[in-house]
Amino acid sequence: MKLSKAERQQKLQKTVEENPFVTDETLASTFQVSVQTIRLDRMALSIPELRERIKHVARLQLDDVKALQEEEVIGDIVDLTLDEKAISILDVNREHTFSRTGIARGHHLFAQANSLAVAVINDELALTSTASVNFRRQVKEQERVIAKAQVTHVHAARTTVSVHSYVEEELVFSGEFLMYRSTRSEADQ
Repeated sequence: MKLSKAERQQKLQKTVEENPFVTDETLASTFQVSVQTIRLDRMALSIPELRERIKHVARLQLDDVKALQEEEVIGDIVDLTLDEKAISILDVNREHTFSRTGIARGHHLFAQANSLAVAVINDELALTSTASVNFRRQVKEQERVIAKAQVTHVHAARTTVSVHSYVEEELVFSGEFLMYRSTRSEADQ
């Protein structure tokens, strides 16, 4: 059943409020209209594009990254609680993939996870000491990778960070990073 324009816009507004990270493509599929129609609806409702919504949510929820400059993080950090957890989003585009296959180069997935592991550390200096990673499946162009970092152990100058990356609900990458930090955490002092 096709919705009227007013009904669609009302549901679109509610959907974006509930999930600010939803793409125009997903909305178009959900409402069975073109991406252009969704863009016009967003403009009429003054709903910013996805990247602006991500930045807005991030500004509301983030601690300040200490070990990196924000532009050094691969992906967009959308949640950060220092020495606890962090989440970033990476939209895989043509520049992230092999031109012949459209499959993401592994170093981009690793870089997203590693930079998130560094960003979650509550210290001016955080370096990767060792990493154990597992690529679970290939990631393709146009897929969105959501990396979730969790601090699992803090001891003196070392912190262990577990990172799991997903495309939708499917695990595509996992890694455990042993991070060196220059100072001890408040929990150890």
